[in-house]
Amino acid sequence: MSAHFTIRIQQADFDIAQEIADLTRGRTDIGAVVSFSGICRGDDDGGNIAALTLEHYPGMAEAEIGRHAETAMSRWPLEGLTVVHRVGRIAPGENIVLVLTASKHRQAAFEAAEFLMDFLKANAPFWKREESAGGTSWVDARDHDDAAAARWTKS
Repeated sequence: MSAHFTIRIQQADFDIAQEIADLTRGRTDIGAVVSFSGICRGDDDGGNIAALTLEHYPGMAEAEIGRHAETAMSRWPLEGLTVVHRVGRIAPGENIVLVLTASKHRQAAFEAAEFLMDFLKANAPFWKREESAGGTSWVDARDHDDAAAARWTKS
């Protein structure tokens, strides 16, 4: 069977179990699925977050995530992957992002999932605004996210 990937950016929530079922349906060549789900926190370094609002540039975000999905598919022996990223207003406890990677063996699935999350956190074209009792503010890039993504750069 051929490897494939799915990229979706959406406002609606997603069902992790359903996404795994969709990725693996009819596939007997998959021995490992690694999942990462990012959830909106209500507390960030001592401050209470009422909600996050995520924005993106439609078309560009999907293309950029797709480019990194293709890189993951070429670097690791994956049988498939799924990336679902939400946009819009997201309350604490709600899902933000899901990355699924499927491979014959676990190591490739783990590494590819970590690669994709490091990219999404540091470089994906999303803008995040936090709401709190003190007002709203845009979230700046963080050095540790950039450092995590940089470790995947081939020299």
